[in-house]
Amino acid sequence: MIALILLFSTPIALAAIGEVIHQRAGLLNIGLEGTMLGGALAGALVSLTIGDPWLGLLAGIVAGVAIGLLQALFTVWLALDQVVIGTAINLTMLGVTSTVFRAQFGRSGELLSLPELPKIGGIDPVVILMLVLVVGAGWLLRFSRWGLLARASGENPEALRASGTSVNRVRLQAVVLASALAGLGGAHLSIGVAQSFAENMVAGRGFMALAMVTFGRWSPTYAVLAAMLIGLVETLQYRAQAMGWGLPPQLFVSLPYVSALAVLIILGRGTRQPASLGVPYRRMK
Repeated sequence: MIALILLFSTPIALAAIGEVIHQRAGLLNIGLEGTMLGGALAGALVSLTIGDPWLGLLAGIVAGVAIGLLQALFTVWLALDQVVIGTAINLTMLGVTSTVFRAQFGRSGELLSLPELPKIGGIDPVVILMLVLVVGAGWLLRFSRWGLLARASGENPEALRASGTSVNRVRLQAVVLASALAGLGGAHLSIGVAQSFAENMVAGRGFMALAMVTFGRWSPTYAVLAAMLIGLVETLQYRAQAMGWGLPPQLFVSLPYVSALAVLIILGRGTRQPASLGVPYRRMK
């Protein structure tokens, strides 16, 4: 049961860890859903073509970083509206991944059979990596010099610039880290969880990760714990269907989304976000 909860929660948890770093640096990534979807497709295609799931995971990371750099071009360098650009990324990736999938396999809805990730002591290695990363991200943000710069970028970017540090460089580094984790999360969803790919298979997990960041008060640890709550609901969903409770399947499918919404309504009030979150940075003259 615990292994299943960790497995189902890992894609959301990886994306949430990256998004905590992203938002602490002052950037809002509405395009998280599209980044995960790109990572899921890249991971599935490379894993299926080469027959190596590790290279598939690497391809997911590379795809995530590529999408993140595209987004950074508009949000960091051109300082455009982050919500608009993120929404455009989501719509673009939905169209691109569907087109590539149909071009490759001829029709939508075809199930793939991806090579399985070798387990370490019976545990998915990406789950272990996620648990290591949540500790590492917490240390990075709280105790490292780079974490101090990232937090300054999210709270008072002009003061950071006055200290002689490039705000855009710090934010770009945060984008690369966050996008790599989102791409890895997407690739793990297709390779480690579903062992297949389907159009729009991320199915809102990117938005859930965004919600979990708020629920987790911009802490990697709390965001991952929140993601595990969604993993628990997903696990119960499949258990309930397997036991044949006779309830409409749409009810089970909706449970993770309803849970995420309930968490935000109950616990999302009164949170203090980074002061410059979502505010495009333009250097004062």
